[in-house]
Amino acid sequence: MITHLALTLALLNPAPSPSPAPTEKMEISEVSVPVDWDRPEGRAITLKVGRLPATGKAEGSVLIAYGGPGAPGILLTETMPQMWAELRKRMNIVTWDTRGYGKQVQGTSTALPCTWTRVPIPAFPEDDADFARLSDLNRGLAEPCRSSDPELFANMSSADHARDMEAIRKAIGEPELTFYGASYAGFYGQAYARLFPGKVRAMVLDGTWNHSAADWNRELELTALQNEQAMGRYFASCEREACRPAFWQKLVAKADRSPIPAGAGLAYDGRDLQGLAQSFVRQGPKGWSALAEAVTKAARGDASGFVPARGLRFPDAANGVTECTDWPRFAGRKDMAATVARLNRIAPNVGTAGTMATATLNCVGWPAGVTNPPAPLPKGLPPLVGAGAWGESDAVARVLAQVPGSGLVRHEGPGHTLYPSNECARGHLNRYLTALVVPAPGTTC
Repeated sequence: MITHLALTLALLNPAPSPSPAPTEKMEISEVSVPVDWDRPEGRAITLKVGRLPATGKAEGSVLIAYGGPGAPGILLTETMPQMWAELRKRMNIVTWDTRGYGKQVQGTSTALPCTWTRVPIPAFPEDDADFARLSDLNRGLAEPCRSSDPELFANMSSADHARDMEAIRKAIGEPELTFYGASYAGFYGQAYARLFPGKVRAMVLDGTWNHSAADWNRELELTALQNEQAMGRYFASCEREACRPAFWQKLVAKADRSPIPAGAGLAYDGRDLQGLAQSFVRQGPKGWSALAEAVTKAARGDASGFVPARGLRFPDAANGVTECTDWPRFAGRKDMAATVARLNRIAPNVGTAGTMATATLNCVGWPAGVTNPPAPLPKGLPPLVGAGAWGESDAVARVLAQVPGSGLVRHEGPGHTLYPSNECARGHLNRYLTALVVPAPGTTC
């Protein structure tokens, strides 16, 4: 569920090179902001802000963010100006490189000297001693990054990015914020709506999830149920034995008893298979066919069909500098065990896979607190608009349900975010961002 920079780049720019050649240079300026917004007179850092001026008469500016967290807004916009061509007829396009994310991800704002990596999601600790060891392991992994700049490390949440957005709004002279947030940047938008509800003009949340839940345990359950529904599409996709829920559950149980070899010294347990299966089912028919083949082979003792073609070979998560400040983490093993048992019960085919219950295991013991936990949106917001493919549209709908008059553009198919590749959705979102026309109930693209 946690997104990351590599995924964002791949989705928005299908074949990114280490240094994509800009096709249109942005106008670049700088905005100075406090590293710690609770200490506005303290140390300042610099945000690089880019603008593509409107090609017609400008009616205002749209601030855009691509998620990641840490996706380089300036570079991505310079290499994909055509994506915003229609919107630019009436609006300036403004973006920025988020605080902390530096040269490794081609960001140009004040950087936190870190090595941005993904790490395999650890096993659930079996006892309190294992839980303590996991806490120390995570703390040790974070410490080189934290020690390079403890103050910036502690102020990297989506709420900090949202406060930066407010500073940018003021700097560009807009009386209210018009915002498009893709993927993880949808959490920046939700934080902004909580912090500055009176300054929101329009906000699109595209391909994101619910960071505005009043009941976090219930939100975990709903995410698990969405993943179970995704697995159900696979089960309905064919009549082979490999597509039967009972066959799948038997395979997972077998792998839990004795991990199944996958070649090159690899072996997958049941939770690994559940997690890796998520990447197949999210692809739709192409992925369903590949999963059926992988399941058939694994049942014969060869799980190599589950090995990802690139990247890490086990279900993984980001290093957490932003994520670990945004999401609740387990306080202890008892809390963890109760949550795992509950999710396994309500989603027997996927369990905790693809939920924050697994993704935040890397945050146990993290040397920065949860400074921006999920919380409901305030009353009085103007209508918001969400967009998303399978699963994402359901999650963002739970955000929009808190704001009367909001609208949703749904794509009944695979994918992540709609604006970059779905012309129908882009038209609806542009009409909202320019003229505040909210898509009608039941809008699909």
